[in-house]
Amino acid sequence: MSITIEKILAASPVTARGQPTHLSTDSKGEKIAYASGKSIFVRSIDDPSNSKQYTGHTAQTTVAKFSPSGFYIASGDVSGSVRVWDSIEAVNTKGEYHIISGRINDIAWDGDSQRIIAVGDGRERFGHAITADSGNSVGEVSGHSKVINSVAIRPLRPLRAATVSDDMAMCFLHGAPFKFNSKSTGLHKGFVLSTAFSPDGNTLVTVGADKRIQLYDGKTGEPTNTIGEGEHIGSIFAVSWAQDSKRFVTASADQTVKLWDVEEGKVTQTWRFGGDGGVSIPDQQVGVVWPSGRSDGLIISLSLGGDLNYLIEGNPQPIKVVQGHNKSITALGVGSDGKGQTLWTGSFDGRVCKWDVTSGVGTVVDGQCHTNQVTEFASNTGRAYSVGWDDTLRIVDESANTFAGETLQLSAQPQGVASADGRVYVATISGVEIYVKDQLAGKLDIADSQPTAIAAQGALVAVGLSNNAVRLYKADASNKLTQSHEAKNSAAPISALAFSKDGSLLAAGNTAGKIYAHKTGGLEIATDRWSAHTGRVTSIAWNEAGTHAASGALDTNVFAWSLAKPGSRVKALNAHKDGVYGVAWVEGGNKIASVGGDAAVKVWNVAGLQ
Repeated sequence: MSITIEKILAASPVTARGQPTHLSTDSKGEKIAYASGKSIFVRSIDDPSNSKQYTGHTAQTTVAKFSPSGFYIASGDVSGSVRVWDSIEAVNTKGEYHIISGRINDIAWDGDSQRIIAVGDGRERFGHAITADSGNSVGEVSGHSKVINSVAIRPLRPLRAATVSDDMAMCFLHGAPFKFNSKSTGLHKGFVLSTAFSPDGNTLVTVGADKRIQLYDGKTGEPTNTIGEGEHIGSIFAVSWAQDSKRFVTASADQTVKLWDVEEGKVTQTWRFGGDGGVSIPDQQVGVVWPSGRSDGLIISLSLGGDLNYLIEGNPQPIKVVQGHNKSITALGVGSDGKGQTLWTGSFDGRVCKWDVTSGVGTVVDGQCHTNQVTEFASNTGRAYSVGWDDTLRIVDESANTFAGETLQLSAQPQGVASADGRVYVATISGVEIYVKDQLAGKLDIADSQPTAIAAQGALVAVGLSNNAVRLYKADASNKLTQSHEAKNSAAPISALAFSKDGSLLAAGNTAGKIYAHKTGGLEIATDRWSAHTGRVTSIAWNEAGTHAASGALDTNVFAWSLAKPGSRVKALNAHKDGVYGVAWVEGGNKIASVGGDAAVKVWNVAGLQ
């Protein structure tokens, strides 16, 4: 038995209101790198489902930049450390360097792929210049009195660098070694958020919260002229040059991305997001990159909501929008058709996405989504049901990919949802609510303990309790639940339940990491040897045949178990940073999908099941 990663469906870039998010592409224009959670994702631009994940950071990551050679990526995190690693496999770390005592906001490489300058929010200094391979100092970053937001290094010799800051100034450095040369103040009247040198090294541009676009001479750092008065009506977060050095593109909080002709100083095209009408905060554009080395002139911009928009000059609409989660995925469900081609994911912020397993494309479900953490999914006959910490049960129409009908308000916080025989069962902290045809049809109060998990198959309903018991109920025609059996094998509260497809087996996982497989007849133990997890079991799923089960837990591991040989298990260690929150069998039961705290969906190949 073996379990190997087949594909990683990457998380969306992490964004922050009022802050730029720096994106980076390689010199050939084939890959894009960005920060999300504690990971860095390197994705193919043309096939976003092909991606690599770098998990070397121990703190929240903030920025990742490709070297001009394309072989290395430098990434920074909120603790002030910078890591340099190989961009091909995203595993081998070349060096880890502690730069400042706070968040790294931006990193820049020189044209030889040898030196990097990292800047951000520190105490003694706001940035530093080092060699990429050894971390030796190659100059200092000085002249600013507040946090530095962005840095750029001139790609040609003589080496020059520019840093921009919340102190409304641009500092120009000469190198190498880099040292302070001049400072431009009084031009910007607000925080300066981003800066970039043109590829030919002749021009430097800075943009900021005062909506101003300021140009400078690339060799001397002297201000030349300012363009675009009154064009953007919101803070400009990001700027990126075209390969020909004659045009650049800006992204702004006014929900637009604008393409500029530098000599004319005019806008040649504007893309507006979020419809023509009012304000839509998730559509603010907080990052933009113009990949070099491509023939199609593609521009990629980033919305505050986390969507990557693919723009082409002359086309008023994005040609593609890449969507996903950028908060921990807390729930995973499979489509109701049983083919294992569709996945539902819900995240900590209430966003629900639908994934096509084969193509790896994710789309956000339209309509009124959850306003808080999504707890669990259940699906039945063309509909998916989700419950969340906004104490609601919501229904998704699978074919239309929208939230359908009205939102059903629950009496208490939901712990799980299950669906069978046309009924939907929601376990809340006070009992079980039964819904038929989207109406509350019955309620079972459990007084002696709190329900913690629920599963249903046919007329059987299993409820896991905080007093370590599993209770089995039968539903009758009048939608009443009557208890038939109870099992008290567990030594810790039950945290996950799952019936096999034919309903003959019930797996129960507890908060200590142990899983018990019961025969549903009288809840006798089928096996109690599935006990390799060291943290709370968050999800269990049986394969079609009911011979094997997969489980995920807060210990970050995914296991595949065998009922016939309980001792032979296969494991995917560190499957998801910050814990696994959901597992499911997909594509006919040869593969396992998992989701977790790194906001990514992973598909695993399972071979040689015993």
